[in-house]
Amino acid sequence: MTLLPELPQGAVRPVLRAPAAGLSGRAREVDPLEPDVLALAADLLATQLGSPGCVGLAATQLGVPWRVFSLDVTGHPRTRTCHGPMVLANPVIESATRWEKGREGCLSVPDLTGDVKRATRVVVRGEVPGTGESVLVETDAFESRAFQHEIDHLDGLLFLDRVAGAHALHARQVYR
Repeated sequence: MTLLPELPQGAVRPVLRAPAAGLSGRAREVDPLEPDVLALAADLLATQLGSPGCVGLAATQLGVPWRVFSLDVTGHPRTRTCHGPMVLANPVIESATRWEKGREGCLSVPDLTGDVKRATRVVVRGEVPGTGESVLVETDAFESRAFQHEIDHLDGLLFLDRVAGAHALHARQVYR
């Protein structure tokens, strides 16, 4: 299973911040073999790598209403299972189990974090840009949370839409 095809050189792009209109509304499915989708995949990874602490980025965060996201939880302290850097097109959560609350942040909401209830085990089906290969990814813990967070972006949701209320929002801590 290849989750990351050979990509062209990507460009670091600006990330939309809430309440930007591009962050709401469901993104549309794409043809993973289209050259523009492969170029977007490269830009997603380049932008993610250029954003310290970022573990995932959805196309909608770059203002592109396509169902594509990048993800890499490598080295994150809450990671148990890690599939390494990847880009998926047209992702669908096939199953989600073992729900628990956890803290989330987002590049599009830079000043806040929030407590969000998510499945700790998911199975996600998607397609690899550039090859069109259909893949099934089974994961848990932090990587599971990251998958759900990015798929929410593609459905027009921010983590803010999933917090239980103002008591579940927190000012983002800045560590130096």
